[in-house]
Amino acid sequence: GKTFTMAPMPLLAAQDVLKVLSLKDFRHLKAYVSVFEIYLSMVFDLMNNRKKLLIREDSVGTIHIVGLEQIEMTNVNILSQVLENAEKVRSSAPTHANANSSRSHQVLQIILKEGDNVFGKMSFIDLAGSEWGADIKDTNRQTRMEGAEINKSLLALKECIRALDRDSNHIPFRGSKL
Repeated sequence: GKTFTMAPMPLLAAQDVLKVLSLKDFRHLKAYVSVFEIYLSMVFDLMNNRKKLLIREDSVGTIHIVGLEQIEMTNVNILSQVLENAEKVRSSAPTHANANSSRSHQVLQIILKEGDNVFGKMSFIDLAGSEWGADIKDTNRQTRMEGAEINKSLLALKECIRALDRDSNHIPFRGSKL
């Protein structure tokens, strides 16, 4: 599925990033990693015991995830360990469609910094799958609520992409935490 296909991408990107950061012109930068999930419209730090986090927008319109843990990534093994640990605590459950279905969207970020100044950020997003009514009709209330939230956030993402594609003056990014 998507999670399996997505898995090598951050590791390959991290190899390239670390190679570039070893060059003389970029040694002033450091790479950091963070990973969180969006579950039932709430945000949880997957590197810090699923600590609930808040999303805030500052006065210039930059979005911040308050309290999100970041660790320095000096080699790819650090990222690999972070991903392995995150997968253990990420929300998942069996559904009729999948024996181990991701019930959240997972966001992995590689951040390039010099001190406190952010020079760049890459986000790798493993989306939860859309839920079809036929796949969840016999499941419990919690699974139906998860499915509804997943579908709502995917619809909001689709509307943002559609607005960007149409060069719209308004991008409806507040429709979901995703």
